Amino acid sequence: MTVPDRRPALTTPSRRALAVPPFLAMEVMRDARVRVAAGETIRHLEVGQPSAPAPKAAAEAAMRMIAAGDVGYTEALGRPSLRARIARHYRETYDVAVAPERVVVTTGSSGGFALAFLAAFEPGARVAIPSPGYPAYRAILTALDLTPVELATGPASRWALTAEMVAAAHAEQPLAGVLAMSPANPTGVMTLAPDLADLAETCRKLGIWLVSDEIYHGLTYEAPAATALAFDDDAIVVNSFSKYYAMTGWRIGWLVLPERLVRVVEPLAQNLFISAPTLSQGAAEAALDDRETCEAYRQAYAVNRAMLLERLPRMGLDEILPLDGAFYAYVGVGRFSNDSTAFAKALLAEAGVALTPGVDFDRERGHAYVRMSFAGAEAEIADALDRIARWLPKR
Repeated sequence: MTVPDRRPALTTPSRRALAVPPFLAMEVMRDARVRVAAGETIRHLEVGQPSAPAPKAAAEAAMRMIAAGDVGYTEALGRPSLRARIARHYRETYDVAVAPERVVVTTGSSGGFALAFLAAFEPGARVAIPSPGYPAYRAILTALDLTPVELATGPASRWALTAEMVAAAHAEQPLAGVLAMSPANPTGVMTLAPDLADLAETCRKLGIWLVSDEIYHGLTYEAPAATALAFDDDAIVVNSFSKYYAMTGWRIGWLVLPERLVRVVEPLAQNLFISAPTLSQGAAEAALDDRETCEAYRQAYAVNRAMLLERLPRMGLDEILPLDGAFYAYVGVGRFSNDSTAFAKALLAEAGVALTPGVDFDRERGHAYVRMSFAGAEAEIADALDRIARWLPKR
């Protein structure tokens, strides 16, 4: 008897994987690099990556570890000295007490989100996220069989997520949690301390998790950002060394967890990651003590920010969301195009400037917006703006 070959049906990709769309910022970066390889000069405004190197203290710490052969696995939750140093950071920066045992060192904030979501949510759980918002939220939740619930922000709330939005969404259909980000990607908008306190109180009353993405803390221009831990000791906080500390490729971040979740996360970390990169952990610990370098980087971003705020309106790009922090400008291009993807492709091909279409961050309204990163060198940002100014009149 002939047995039918069923392998094609068995070896199709999972529906969860197929449901995860490409990260358009990374796709634009790939296309830009193809052009660079062909000899073009491209100005990069597409990816949130500092052009400055990691603090010198971080690189020196890593070199000392290599010389000493100190590159084996660490504990799954991270080097005790780094966990203690991060806990001290909360006392020094926010006057908030965090026990080192509640700190989990992760493989970037991305690894932190995966661990936090797995620990806190059952499959199918509904988790509120802001729109516009970081697209990986939606993708990670979907890949883990969770349900992202996008809450549209707008001018009425300064484009920030509010307690009222969360309460209304929960009343419509119960949520298991809410993911907030301040300062936000792509908008740069910061949730002000009183509003963050209201959000934390609402989550507490509703009995749902508050996950606070604080990876752009330190990168603010008018007032410092508040941590959710100041208002809710039960909040799950995600942070990273990628942005303020300019350590993107080192892939090192951290979580602050409620005590009851630490032991839940530990076996997940052991099995999924073993441990975060050892060299990166040592470098990160050194970076925490090099605030002078990191503050110099922030001042450079502030110069670029001022340049965008002064020059973009003169080009007709005068719809810019509140630029409180991070290093992004979320800019309306509706008077020039109703297709931000086509707009970005044409700008790259014709002017050599790479930026990210707004549809990466907001599937409903993003066709009228683009995100510009101003994390690069001042001269390169200035040249990018010159190129855009020459190109726009041709639209």
